[in-house]
Amino acid sequence: MSIVHVETPGGSYPIHVAAGRLDLLAQSIPGDVTTIALISNPTIMSLYGERVLSALAASGKRVIPVSIPDGEAYKNWETLNLIFDALLGERLDRKALVVALGGGVVGDISGFAAASFMRGIRFLQVPTTLLSQVDSSVGGKTAINHPLGKNMIGAFYQPIAVEIDIDVLSTLPAREISAGLAEVIKYGMITDAAFFDWCEVNAEALVRRDADVISYAVQRSCEIKAQVVSQDERESGLRATLNFGHTFGHAIESGLGYGEWLHGEAVGCGMVMAAELSAELCGLDRGSVERVRALSAAIGCPVEPPQWPAERWVELMGIDKKAEGGQLRFVLMPKIGQSHVETVSPELVTRVIDRFATV
Repeated sequence: MSIVHVETPGGSYPIHVAAGRLDLLAQSIPGDVTTIALISNPTIMSLYGERVLSALAASGKRVIPVSIPDGEAYKNWETLNLIFDALLGERLDRKALVVALGGGVVGDISGFAAASFMRGIRFLQVPTTLLSQVDSSVGGKTAINHPLGKNMIGAFYQPIAVEIDIDVLSTLPAREISAGLAEVIKYGMITDAAFFDWCEVNAEALVRRDADVISYAVQRSCEIKAQVVSQDERESGLRATLNFGHTFGHAIESGLGYGEWLHGEAVGCGMVMAAELSAELCGLDRGSVERVRALSAAIGCPVEPPQWPAERWVELMGIDKKAEGGQLRFVLMPKIGQSHVETVSPELVTRVIDRFATV
């Protein structure tokens, strides 16, 4: 088992990465917990529900399953209130524990519920998608979506642990693997050129889920994110670089409707667009732009964005959390393995968007 440690002002905790961790969840349940609320969706519960309920019951605690609808479209106020209704209806107290079993939607909304219920109770992340294992379960970002923007309502709230079972990746559709790999290759782009090189060499093995290769990719991604989050928990500086490709990607998600493209697919395409913007603004060489495009395509992500007018892109990106004072802010990459955040004029963004227009 690999153990990655996250150290932040909001909490310090381990990330356990290994096969079979679903059966050992009782090891991460604190002794003073009164009740465990297991939040998941019907799809995940049909695969792992009985196994996880049994593992949690081994802790000797009362376990309450809470089912929420499956999909990004349900990461909203209505679903959040379903969770609150269940927690209040079962009379959970401040020593209760929320366990989030699922992908990024389950993790984000469960974490936000835990952060809000009785002004904060503990929660445990058990991510079941590749994207949530390497990204959303680590670092304490919790949120729900609003019709006007993705993840606009939420809180920074750290879990007590992250339990990553590599075996669950075998049940994921190929599209979900591609979406997760977008976040994996992002880490190489923004901070670790050697890891980007490794991803290029191992792209086929990653797509086919070679056990040793995918395990290392998850471990290394968690190490990089833990390093960044430990230095900048609340995204005041360095952590913002983790949003490479996300300004374009969130615009795609908002514009198409949540769930039309998976989050990672939108980020994969967004990174191609961000690489073009980096070439325009900070000298990223054309060879590197093409490497970003080629690797994004190799892992199965779209590399051609929706064909919207530039004005629509600017409108969608103006709602993004990274916008400040009406100015658009992007993570730029002067070279593979380096990144920074910069304010960019709508005119320059429009110039880059026009490059992706088809005749």
